Amino acid sequence: MRDLIDLYFKESSIVNHHISSYNDFLSTLDNPNSRMQKIVDNLRVSADDTERGIISLDPNRTDGRVIKIRVGRKRDEKTGMIDPQARPTIRVGLPVVREANGATHSLTPMEARLRNLNYLAPIELDFTIIEDGIEKEPERVHLGDLPIMLRSKRCTLHRDNMEDERELTDEDYRRKLMEAGEDPADPGGYFIIGGTERVLITLEDLAPNRVMVEFNERYGTQLEVAKVFSQKEGYRALTLVEKKKDSILMVTVPAASGQIPLVALMKALGMENDKDIYDAIVSVPEMANIVYANIEECHDKKLYPPNGIFTTEDAITYLERKFATGQAKEYREKKVESIIDRSLLPHLGDTKEDRIKKAHFLGRIARNVLELSIGMRKEDDKDHYANKRLKLSGDLMEDLFRVAFTNVMKDLKYQLEKNFARKKELRVSSSIRPDLLTHRLLHALATGNWVGGRAGVSQLLDRTSNVSTLSHLRRVTSSLTRSQPHFEARDLHPTQWGRLCPNETPEGQNCGLVKNAALIIDVSEGFREEDVHWILRDRGVTEVRADDVRSGAKVYVNGDLIGQIDNPKLLVSEIRAGRRQGLLSTEINIRYDDEMNEVIINCDEGRLRRPVLIVQEGRTILTRKHIEEVREGRINWSDLLREGVMEWIDAEEEEDAYIAVEPYETPERCPHCKKALPPTDVDWMNPGAESADAVLLCKNCGGEMTTPLLLEPEHTHLEVDPMCILGVAAAMVPYPEHDSSPRVTMGSGMAKQSLGLSCTNYRRRPDTRGHLLHYPQKPLVQTKPMEFISFNERPAGQNFVVAVLSYYGYNMEDALVLNKASVERGLGRSTFLRTYRAEERRYPGGQEDHFEIPSPDVRGARADLAYANLGEDGLISPEAWVSGGDVLVGKTSPPRFLEEETDFLTPKKRRETSVTIRPGESGYVDSVMLTESENGSRLVKVKVRDERIPELGDKFASRHGQKGVIGLIVPQEDMPFTVDGVTPDLVINPHAIPSRMTVAHVLEMIGGKVGSMEARAIDGTSFSGEKEEALREALVQNGFHHTGKEVMYDGRSGKKIEANIFTGVIYYQKLHHMVAGKMHVRSRGPVQILTRQPTEGRSRQGGLRFGEMERDCLIGHGAAMVIKDRLLDESDGTYLHVCGQPNCGHIAMMDRRGAIRCPVCGNNANVHLVQTSYAFKLLLDELLSLGVVMRLQLEDLR
Repeated sequence: MRDLIDLYFKESSIVNHHISSYNDFLSTLDNPNSRMQKIVDNLRVSADDTERGIISLDPNRTDGRVIKIRVGRKRDEKTGMIDPQARPTIRVGLPVVREANGATHSLTPMEARLRNLNYLAPIELDFTIIEDGIEKEPERVHLGDLPIMLRSKRCTLHRDNMEDERELTDEDYRRKLMEAGEDPADPGGYFIIGGTERVLITLEDLAPNRVMVEFNERYGTQLEVAKVFSQKEGYRALTLVEKKKDSILMVTVPAASGQIPLVALMKALGMENDKDIYDAIVSVPEMANIVYANIEECHDKKLYPPNGIFTTEDAITYLERKFATGQAKEYREKKVESIIDRSLLPHLGDTKEDRIKKAHFLGRIARNVLELSIGMRKEDDKDHYANKRLKLSGDLMEDLFRVAFTNVMKDLKYQLEKNFARKKELRVSSSIRPDLLTHRLLHALATGNWVGGRAGVSQLLDRTSNVSTLSHLRRVTSSLTRSQPHFEARDLHPTQWGRLCPNETPEGQNCGLVKNAALIIDVSEGFREEDVHWILRDRGVTEVRADDVRSGAKVYVNGDLIGQIDNPKLLVSEIRAGRRQGLLSTEINIRYDDEMNEVIINCDEGRLRRPVLIVQEGRTILTRKHIEEVREGRINWSDLLREGVMEWIDAEEEEDAYIAVEPYETPERCPHCKKALPPTDVDWMNPGAESADAVLLCKNCGGEMTTPLLLEPEHTHLEVDPMCILGVAAAMVPYPEHDSSPRVTMGSGMAKQSLGLSCTNYRRRPDTRGHLLHYPQKPLVQTKPMEFISFNERPAGQNFVVAVLSYYGYNMEDALVLNKASVERGLGRSTFLRTYRAEERRYPGGQEDHFEIPSPDVRGARADLAYANLGEDGLISPEAWVSGGDVLVGKTSPPRFLEEETDFLTPKKRRETSVTIRPGESGYVDSVMLTESENGSRLVKVKVRDERIPELGDKFASRHGQKGVIGLIVPQEDMPFTVDGVTPDLVINPHAIPSRMTVAHVLEMIGGKVGSMEARAIDGTSFSGEKEEALREALVQNGFHHTGKEVMYDGRSGKKIEANIFTGVIYYQKLHHMVAGKMHVRSRGPVQILTRQPTEGRSRQGGLRFGEMERDCLIGHGAAMVIKDRLLDESDGTYLHVCGQPNCGHIAMMDRRGAIRCPVCGNNANVHLVQTSYAFKLLLDELLSLGVVMRLQLEDLR
């Protein structure tokens, strides 16, 4: 079914989910009900406001006049609803940049990268002032700037924004992208903040507004607990109901401390009648006694004085006493009202009318707790993907924008009231502060600290290679902390099949918490719940009545109980049929749980879904006609969904499905041409036909054959293609089904560290660090998903000729032996590019930096030779050779402190702040770019390139997790050679293969050998690659032995090697862990100012740490003087003068005349020189500052 996968990627990009989510958030004319607009429509400046989307000024501040400002769309006076087709009041423009001189022009992403700008677009909002009920003309005001996602609707690179007068062809669009300095294969889906690319990582969270029951172990007893994460408009509250040991049900509400008895809370919510409470909770007679006990408990006068809780009045009085004891009556009422209206289950509403709904919902939560305790229902599985929701860029931006927008509106209200008091006219444009919004959004994106206290939401986009970029854009992270051992959360859950990649996850502390999306996924966008209610009413769902005999199945929509129905299976099949015929939204997923007799419907956003083909009565709906139309390009993906050929299902609906993995088993060989057949070499001629056999056509010889269908009448669906279970990085590995799983995980981790051609515009991009492989090659053994991530256009690796044998012990423990001649021919050569930047900053007081060759009288000026490479303007010329510590940009800055004592006439000394090459790096200056930053100061970026030729210690890896470092580079004449005179590029150790069970590594070597002989690519796609037998037969046809082994001769002695040596061609990747970037030595060097100990780390030319274990070794040797040498003389040894008076013992000082005396007791005769560690002197000083006197007693003076 590869045709269907091709079809999907023809229409959708690989990061489609991020871009469409962000487009859904953006307010544009063709998206009137965007999330931005909804935030504006539902604005409430203070919690007491009754009207939404309106700012009401305080009448006390406006001389009693009623002034309102409407920002949202107009609401219907009777219903309070908004017409969904009304024009949006908030609009987002195209990205622009405001220069320092006030000019504006449109901004391209490349300019933003080069000039360290933010890629922002202006937001405009219509304000309508209503004075004493009279509406004025709406005023359009600039509200702030919004960071724009690349390739979204409002990005200058979007196809619609590039069309001038006519529609662009694909070729025109590519050309226009290149003119804008972009790589046409760049996926977009990220933001540019301050010139750096930042991604919003998808967040996985528990589904809101669902009742989840579980057992809580506390003090050795099991307590049944139900949790609800109730969420509304970014406000999230966790409500808990637990059953205590004595069967009393208690509720925990977020804003209130302590627990409230459930019955008391239900009464406070207006459910006075005990019978109603009983009906709301009890579903089976076994629960009755527990509920009676709870109700009677509340009647107890001792526990709830004065006379028990019987009415709503009593309950509210009890809550007032509990939460606001001893406060004024008015305050107590407000406090309780705020708890039960705002904090308790906010998703059901926050008005008094919603209280009865909350009481019913609490009853339902209690019922779930009791069902759990009497064994009717099982614990909910928190790791089941039906209970998870994903937050994409659009959802995250929505949360952020909501907070920022509300802040701006609060500020606006304050400013308007202030201006009104000064008798100014009401002008919104002069009172609003747009930078409040802009800075709030920018700060969150730049630091990754999001609203709600989450950190690390935005990350720097990984540009090591093309695969690493795509993988980073498809990452899903869990909100759990990585320090705790959540073993269940890290496990691969069966519901992740086809949704998340089983192999692509980091090793180590984040293992299993950070995941990556599978190849074809869809994140649901949501569908209006009210419309689903209508659909269900039409299909005969009735409301649950308390006095009904409870026979029907309960119907839940998004976790809310809607009603019940007598024939649930009919309802489910009718809704599915409607969805497959295109009458109902594809966002709706439905399932019937026969164990609990419940119908579960989901239509909310954030569910991770996957595509499957529909099967009815053992036949696919997909027919031969569909396949041919797909191949001819006459039908698209959405047509197939509309025709009911396939559908998106979420983890909940998949519980109802029985999915066949493949429709038939491909015969081992074609009966006509006798070739071994991979699944891709046959064409299924009769899908959907009423036959028990599949008719297959051999693509090699055109012969027909039949094989029994594996589809049974019980099957409901068929997989589109098994390779869809893997993500982008794991799909790079050929034949992964032949490898052991951890090796595929390592292989996909290392594909993201491989050097290659990460993007085609690398010469223009000002990335801080960039790598470029000189001669990247397409792999000889290909996989299908490489087409979708354009790996062949942006490869990262080379095809090596590899022999498997030990080479004089130089390739022990995964070391590699490389052929020197191959390296000289350009094997594994790469360039490392680093960009240095300098800016002429402006300081308060009108002073600024200057690019110039610092004159000798500047403080800290270097020797004249240091500036020899610079031009007159202080900038270095391109193609100059530079090495560690050389000056790239000469720069002087004003003095740091203005308190320097100088006369009025002498100018203050400037200081030298030149930009130098990092120590230990060298290379040629590749380019020097001079531009202007946003605030008009000059900005220079110097790019230095360094050729990295493979050397001892560089890390290489195959795609199967077989990683190793170079142990020896051998001249070609000393390498082993075959009869034909072929010398391998690389020799790996035979011990690396068997214990790791990377069979695919061996298979790829055979495949690469066949591919190089037949000059074609071999298909190694997971589950459908070319068969091993076919490859071995091809080896024989090409004159090799079917085992892949060859006779080899030792290059040193010329003798024949006794064993036959396995050789082949395999794709190897050079990883960015190179010796040149890690090597570090130091004799003397910089020390920390505070402790005077050597600095730490390679970047600061740090010392090599002589740690406690090294110290222990020397103690074991008894080498005392070596310890003194290392830990004192060579570290922070210092000499102190100690006062020798028996009752003093302070540290003596040297006064101005050079005489040594003790400042405490004035003694200047009895002073002794002592060698000690500076850290010890620091300790003495710090203790003195605390008022603790340490007196040193010298041993010689005892």
